[in-house]
Amino acid sequence: MLVFKFGGTSVKDGKRVRHVAKLVEANRKKHLVVVCSALDGVTDELIHLSEDASKGAERVVEERLRKLRISHEKVLRDALRKEQSRRRVARLLSPTLNQLERTARGAATLRELTPRSKDLILSSGERLSAPIVAGALSEVGLKADYLTGGEAGVITDDNFGDAMPLVETSKLQIRQTLDPMVESGTIPVVAGYIGLTQAGDLTTLGRGGSDFTATLIASALMADEVWIWSDVDGLMTADPRIVKHARLLKQVSYAEAGEMAVFGAKALHPRTLEPVAELGIPVRFRNTFNPRNEGTVVSAKTNVDSRRVVKSVALIGDVAIITVSGASMVGKPGSAARIFDVVAKSGSNILMISQSVSESNIGMVVKRATAQKAVNALEIALLGEGGLKQVLLEDDVSAIAVIGGGMRGTPGIAAKVFGAVSSRGINVRMIAQGSSEQNISFCVDQKDGKQTVALIHSVFELDDKSQG
Repeated sequence: MLVFKFGGTSVKDGKRVRHVAKLVEANRKKHLVVVCSALDGVTDELIHLSEDASKGAERVVEERLRKLRISHEKVLRDALRKEQSRRRVARLLSPTLNQLERTARGAATLRELTPRSKDLILSSGERLSAPIVAGALSEVGLKADYLTGGEAGVITDDNFGDAMPLVETSKLQIRQTLDPMVESGTIPVVAGYIGLTQAGDLTTLGRGGSDFTATLIASALMADEVWIWSDVDGLMTADPRIVKHARLLKQVSYAEAGEMAVFGAKALHPRTLEPVAELGIPVRFRNTFNPRNEGTVVSAKTNVDSRRVVKSVALIGDVAIITVSGASMVGKPGSAARIFDVVAKSGSNILMISQSVSESNIGMVVKRATAQKAVNALEIALLGEGGLKQVLLEDDVSAIAVIGGGMRGTPGIAAKVFGAVSSRGINVRMIAQGSSEQNISFCVDQKDGKQTVALIHSVFELDDKSQG
């Protein structure tokens, strides 16, 4: 059995949806489950719609709703060539479009959007794309049925916007729902990113939630592999836009893939690999538009090459460093916890942390877009306390991550990294390394970010033709 997950770029328009149907048809001899993301760009549009609705921008909301309806109707017309198929799928789309419009208009009228209502809006993308994909599969002669994630059995807590599946309960429900369908020759087409609370409220799983849906289903059904289809060949040694001779990695471990995901190689949900890693189910990243390439397989194998202990070098350019300092932090239990709590409540996710043993300051790396809000929150919450002197924001930095399972226990890696960086006169602003020793992360001036990635990629000889 295989679980296929198709990302937004794979189902961007009608032509691509038909292409996806042909890929599934080519594997029709296997038992299959298909998981879909929203059409490319739709989730971002729904986020903007939510923001406009909460501000009461009724005219803008109406225009966004009109464009969303038109774009999905166009994809439906282009993806399905039989009028009977179009009418059948249109009947599935109509309730979702109507609910989206009612929810957005109601929020705009009240100038208020609850977390529950926001999830109704954000989940609409997957609930509109998956029926179209199911219709396309039917047109190529496959038996396919559409389900939301909740209907498929994904049961979550009620943390709207970033809900966590109740794993064992979900696995049981998924088996009870999908096993009979698969055994009867039906391909379940599941809307990713979506679950249901035990009370029956719709939830969304947060960033990368469709991938998480796919791996959760795979673990429940004991699939042979999960194939995550997108518009790239797989995981790379570096971003090819930065390093011209970046190389495709044919095999990485679960731990390495998790580290790469955090730094942008693939925007995975933080728990995506957990369900399959526990059972040793491989995950393969493949290119929808280059299916002859077998992509990158993620498995328990570490594939450590003594010549290449570093697997990948990654860059996050849109980050900032926040440094909180003051004598009151020294030796005071809970200081760090309170700081992190304030940052989290401001809506910022901390990507890196650095603290010296003196405990007199803590440095944190966050996304640049949320940095100022975090600084404001810290100043309001903490600066009035005696001994806490300063909250400093530096938004002219880039974060670099050097990743590889072979780094663990191998002496001299950090020295090689920072020796190369210093030899070019590049200033390191902050350093962090986890106890797993599979990731050395540091910050440099933003102007030096791309040069640093290319330099380390070259120093560790990642750009030759050897196997990944």
